[in-house]
Amino acid sequence: MSGDASTVYTHGHSEPVLRSHSWRTVENSAAYLAPHLTPGARLLDVGAGPGTISIDFARRVKHVTVTEISDDALSHSRQAASTAGVTNMSFAVEDVHDLSFPDDSFDVVHAHQVLQHVADPAVSLREMARVTRPGGVVAVRDADYGAMTWWPESADMQRWRELYSAAARANRGEPDAGRRLFAWAHAAGLVDATASSSTWTYAASDERLWWAELWADRVTHTFLAEQLVADGSAARPELEDIATAWRRWGEHPDGWFCVPHGEILWRKP
Repeated sequence: MSGDASTVYTHGHSEPVLRSHSWRTVENSAAYLAPHLTPGARLLDVGAGPGTISIDFARRVKHVTVTEISDDALSHSRQAASTAGVTNMSFAVEDVHDLSFPDDSFDVVHAHQVLQHVADPAVSLREMARVTRPGGVVAVRDADYGAMTWWPESADMQRWRELYSAAARANRGEPDAGRRLFAWAHAAGLVDATASSSTWTYAASDERLWWAELWADRVTHTFLAEQLVADGSAARPELEDIATAWRRWGEHPDGWFCVPHGEILWRKP
């Protein structure tokens, strides 16, 4: 995730968060962009996290430049690329509000689950558009926490969403970013942007258990948990109760969880 110094990444970069992000690929997280990738393209991946989508891009295009908000955050994608033997990637610490790249530098500029965390999404989109060459594309995808839905219902999981959303907004983010991407694109001057949507669904037993354990850990052992306790939003016992509710949901044979995403694709004139 990229952002200015006043923007805080609500999830942090601890192991449970990276475990979740490392599941992501072009197929499950950037399918709307895949038809626009060409072998000769130079792609900028903003806020790439552990870099699994970036590595997938690198196997489809000429070169990928990966950015993150700090050297520590960037180290995860560096290591992943090295382990995968991918050599057509470069790495830079960047603020998406003020990118250091010249105008018209990239054929594709991509951000996944980034704008929900930045202080000014419209400024970020304008910067992404600035460094895109004419004829190139800007592609952005973000989840929408307020639209997430699950079964069976659970008061503790509803409380999880309330706590997460309040923490994200306290950090100057917008957890319901998915529904706002089209408006942010218009505010940035990307008037001909195309809007779409897609989902992640967790229902198969192994997927349910994986997703449940991720959030059980994230609500108790990450920066999010530390923030919630420090600002008095929740005590440790309540967070443990929420983690238990997540695990109970994951073990339920009827368990079903849907994560909706908004998507924006804009081609630069």
